[in-house]
Amino acid sequence: MKLTVEGMTCGGCVNAVTHIIKGLDDSAEVSVSLETGLVETNAKATLEQLAAALDDGGFPAKAAG
Repeated sequence: MKLTVEGMTCGGCVNAVTHIIKGLDDSAEVSVSLETGLVETNAKATLEQLAAALDDGGFPAKAAG
């Protein structure tokens, strides 16, 4: 699944976003593009759960595409 995530400005943000997603599914694969704000993951959580967790972490997120 793909999400557009706002507010990522550095490698620390990439690590934080990855940590948030892995907090919902520790076996998830996560790919984050700092340049485009696109996050791809195979997490078992729903899109709504992922977006809510990222929002709570300070990174507004929505479905990409």
